[in-house]
Amino acid sequence: MPHIPSISIPPSKSVPIAYIRKTVVTREIIAADEMGKPCDQITRVAAMAIMRNPYAGIDQQDLSQLFDAGAKLGQSLAAELVKMLDGSPICYGKAALVGSSGAMEHGAAVLHPSLGKPVRAAIGGGKALMPSNHKVGALGSSIDLPLGHKDEPWSFDHIDTITLWVPDAPRMDEIVLCIGMSDGTRANPRVGKGPSTS
Repeated sequence: MPHIPSISIPPSKSVPIAYIRKTVVTREIIAADEMGKPCDQITRVAAMAIMRNPYAGIDQQDLSQLFDAGAKLGQSLAAELVKMLDGSPICYGKAALVGSSGAMEHGAAVLHPSLGKPVRAAIGGGKALMPSNHKVGALGSSIDLPLGHKDEPWSFDHIDTITLWVPDAPRMDEIVLCIGMSDGTRANPRVGKGPSTS
């Protein structure tokens, strides 16, 4: 296996607009479950920012440039998603799909260190850990973005998933950064309200 040289890229304190190729947003209004049984209306929204991965093909130890990107995108995307909901945000989650020249850790870098704080600020809370998922995938791959209650991690009714994809992303040197929110539970949840005590 060929050795990949370690190259140091100075961390950037700003994320140029050139990093973002495009942003895709989706909004679902759910009125019934999969069996057709009506439920209280639920709105689920997600935003996907397709950004260039500055570390694609590079063995890089310092990933702080992606920390900065996560913080800036968390702030801008979360503000837009809150406006798209019919009710107050109750659930949230995040995901990153990394193109094939990148590493799973690049997805972790845009999600974990800095993205959560601005999202919590936008929704006015967030005591619970923000559910997350990240993986490396090919062009047009999908990713499951997990949702959970923003303040009650053991609320089974609010554990949900949004499957997302963009047909022309991620390119080999891109990352699809995803943030999702919901103003309700799953449709007709009925698996109990918390962990079993028996």
